Amino acid sequence: MNNQLAEVLDGQHAADLRKAARALLKQPLLLARGPAAEEFRLVRRHAAELREWFDRNTGWGLQTDAGSARLRKIPGTLTDPTHPAREATRAAAPFTRRRYVLLCLALAALERGEAQIALGRLAEQVVLDAADPHLIAAGIEFTLDRRAERIDLAAVVRLLLALGVLRRVAGDEDAYVSGAGDVLYDVERRVLAGLLAARRGPSTVHARSPEDRLAELVAETALDSDELRFRAMRRKLTRRLLDDPVLYYDELDDAELAYLTRQRGFLTARITELTGLVPEVRAEGIAMVDPDDDLTDLRMPEQGTYGHVTLLLAEHLAAADGPVGVDALADRVRELAAEHGGFWAKSAREPGMEAELVEQAVARLTALRLASRTDGGVAPLPALARYAVGPAVVIEPTTARMPAQRKAGNP
Repeated sequence: MNNQLAEVLDGQHAADLRKAARALLKQPLLLARGPAAEEFRLVRRHAAELREWFDRNTGWGLQTDAGSARLRKIPGTLTDPTHPAREATRAAAPFTRRRYVLLCLALAALERGEAQIALGRLAEQVVLDAADPHLIAAGIEFTLDRRAERIDLAAVVRLLLALGVLRRVAGDEDAYVSGAGDVLYDVERRVLAGLLAARRGPSTVHARSPEDRLAELVAETALDSDELRFRAMRRKLTRRLLDDPVLYYDELDDAELAYLTRQRGFLTARITELTGLVPEVRAEGIAMVDPDDDLTDLRMPEQGTYGHVTLLLAEHLAAADGPVGVDALADRVRELAAEHGGFWAKSAREPGMEAELVEQAVARLTALRLASRTDGGVAPLPALARYAVGPAVVIEPTTARMPAQRKAGNP
């Protein structure tokens, strides 16, 4: 009886630990209030185990207090532009360069400010900070006199509201954009202080190019022994397996590939044990698949017109021998519209919409590591082969047999 009870308790503990880990991977900043309150309590309860696992396997730090839990995620790849920040609204556009600059200026102003701030006051601080000669030399200029600039600032604020950095007290951002009113916020200083995920302060970084500055922000200590080098590789590979839709072998250097070849079973087993993700190993790489279809910000296929167009273009690219030009993809969309347009939204069938439909589809395919942009257009990546459609096979009822299962390494 005692053994059965112990097994039940161990199973419940493992289930709660997995739920807490998945919650952090899905939303690295959890608040004690709001819709994620239950997940936050689980993280607080299992904070010690989670902190040890993430530090050992990914190098990500976990900070918890009474009001928030912050997993300081550092991406395995610093140059991936396919998952930009977005305004916290449905089908929001990705952040532009101007919005990213506004976000940084707004965070700096909030850090210096009081416990409450009005949007108009925040805008004034942003305009003052934007007058920095370095920003002007980089071509950055803000006056917030134009409606488009106020819309960008409102998008930044909505992102900070979603993250829990700000809490709206009164007013509405749309009224500010139209010039009809202001908005008052409480500033959650604990959440604000934990927002930056870096191993060193930005003021200590002296590199000039953006790429070098990012590398310095997240660089580990000197790797002057085999043990430290292997630890760094283990952390980087685990981060990529957790974050990237597909980890392709040809993206790794010789040392990383050799380490992954030796330790693949150990690395994937550790991830599966904590998160429930299942490794799909092919000749070209590894994808950690989520049976619950929950740990992703993009899905394939997706519902709606854009999802349908993406799926149809994926099929088209999967059959291509190499890169396909953007104009050729637009021509293919015109052909598809004649065949499937009756199922699409009316706006998608309007003349000239082909370019936008292609861009939306390509953005999704590249973010999912199913295709890549090249000088020649859009090139299919190996994982896209699963969307290829082969010739129809007619099986007679009397001779029907189950087809042979695909082997690992085959598309």
